[in-house]
Amino acid sequence: MQELVITVIGGLGQGAVIALVAMSLNVLYNASGILNFAQGDFLVLGGVLAFVTVESHSPTIVIIGIVIAAAVLVGITMGVQGVLTLARLRSSVEQHTWLVTTLAASAILESCILLVEGPAQLVVPNKLGSFTIAGVTQPWLYPILLGVAIAIFGGLQAFYRRTTAGLAMNALRQDLEAARAAGANVRMLQLAGFVISGIIVGLAGALAAPVVSLSQASGIGYALNGFAAAVIGGLGNQFGALIAGPVLGIVTEVAIFHLGGEYQQIAPLVLLAVVLLWRPQGIFGQVAPRRV
Repeated sequence: MQELVITVIGGLGQGAVIALVAMSLNVLYNASGILNFAQGDFLVLGGVLAFVTVESHSPTIVIIGIVIAAAVLVGITMGVQGVLTLARLRSSVEQHTWLVTTLAASAILESCILLVEGPAQLVVPNKLGSFTIAGVTQPWLYPILLGVAIAIFGGLQAFYRRTTAGLAMNALRQDLEAARAAGANVRMLQLAGFVISGIIVGLAGALAAPVVSLSQASGIGYALNGFAAAVIGGLGNQFGALIAGPVLGIVTEVAIFHLGGEYQQIAPLVLLAVVLLWRPQGIFGQVAPRRV
């Protein structure tokens, strides 16, 4: 029973973080066709900002304010990255120059974290307490993170369906050239995609800081897991990301429990390979039309 509790609750909590990273990737992908290789490092940046600002006796309301401020700051930083990334693109993303800028952003963020905090993993105190079930103590952050992931999903659905900017971003996803011909400000909408994506992943990092690995080398792991969840769920499909994240979290916990910590990164990639062999467009993805 204890093994089941650890696997399910821990997997859902860690999977919620993966789902948030996947949803942030999808926001940017839907708006611009870009996959940001620095996404995991932005999550770590959100956690580092929480680490350096939370005091030992900070009340809950202050912690909530710090989490929100960190998320906004990460969103602004990612907006700056968006300006630099989009500046080199002309009418589309077919020339793939965004690969260089997103990789460069990843390297710069990792170097800055290394210079400021060093190579050691940061430990952020858990201020929200824990609960006990079946003799196993688990942090309240796990169900909170899952609730936040569901709330973010609901907020994104409402944004895309009920706001002018959201409808315009949907138009970019369906046909960028048609949206431009219809008068949409494509670059501003793509830049907004960077900012929204950054706020989501920054919120994930700042809120989950006590229960995730925070070091200059851990960003790549979260980027890979988020990418795996996004692809398994169907790239661009937010519901798929919301489901695939917790599934990957549980699979990872099972692998750690039965096989060892060295399989933590291998298990999600194996599941990704299996899903792609069975359904290349992802579980909830649709086959994209091909222009000829």
